[in-house]
Amino acid sequence: MSQSAFDEWMRSLDFDYWSTGQHKIDPPAFLKMWARGEAVLLDVRDDAETEFVALPFALHIPIYQLPDRLDEVPRDKLVATFCSGGDRANVAFAYLHAQGFDNVRIIRTGYDNLLPELMPGGIRALKAAQS
Repeated sequence: MSQSAFDEWMRSLDFDYWSTGQHKIDPPAFLKMWARGEAVLLDVRDDAETEFVALPFALHIPIYQLPDRLDEVPRDKLVATFCSGGDRANVAFAYLHAQGFDNVRIIRTGYDNLLPELMPGGIRALKAAQS
């Protein structure tokens, strides 16, 4: 993305953009897209965090490695950024936009919203949707 294109994107981030939540996606909506092969979860947490709470279905690239591993991030799917609290997910969201990704969202509220969706009933529904 050129500097002028990034500037234009920044100018579009007005009250209407933020107040409508266009930049975020709820875990249930994301997981439905993921099950259909339309989305990828970009986990930007550090390796130390993923040793304790792993998300094997996610593309794990620690935030500080993202510039060097950008080619691993698919451009043909929705990319939902994720971290434990949201700060790194927000940085990854902006970085990906600056790099020309136009289908990027942030998973709402980190662990609090994602983990309940990964209980046995939710996982069963995801596996059924993949079939």
